[in-house]
Amino acid sequence: MILRIVQSKEYTEEIIQDVFVKIWNSIQQYDSSKGRFYTWMINIARNTAIDYLKSKSFQNNLKNQPLPDFVYNTTDFSISNNSSDYIGFNNVLEGLETDKQELIDLAYYQGYTQNEISEKLKIPLGTVKTKMRNALMKLKDLLKDYQ
Repeated sequence: MILRIVQSKEYTEEIIQDVFVKIWNSIQQYDSSKGRFYTWMINIARNTAIDYLKSKSFQNNLKNQPLPDFVYNTTDFSISNNSSDYIGFNNVLEGLETDKQELIDLAYYQGYTQNEISEKLKIPLGTVKTKMRNALMKLKDLLKDYQ
């Protein structure tokens, strides 16, 4: 997921180290009544990757890099194919309407913020927030069978 967001193996490795340190330092904050440990770790990883993209040091590195070093083929490292979807989440997502699947993909797999989704899809921010909330509520219902 981090590689999908930052699209660079070098940055991904750096972020993964940061994620493990954050998990180690904040393990006492994990509450099993609020969700699975895996989900908690994925959220930390996703948020760290997004924060990294928005950091000034990352933005400066982008400006100072030659293009060939920045462009990176993520297909070799992608886990988006169905054979490696070992938790079966793609099957669960198919239970959502297509527009809600797209919102979940943009927000959680590609790392877009709600503002960026609004701009990309050319729909009002309030509509994005409402659809995202509805999609997450529907996902919660769909995932009840998996616990």
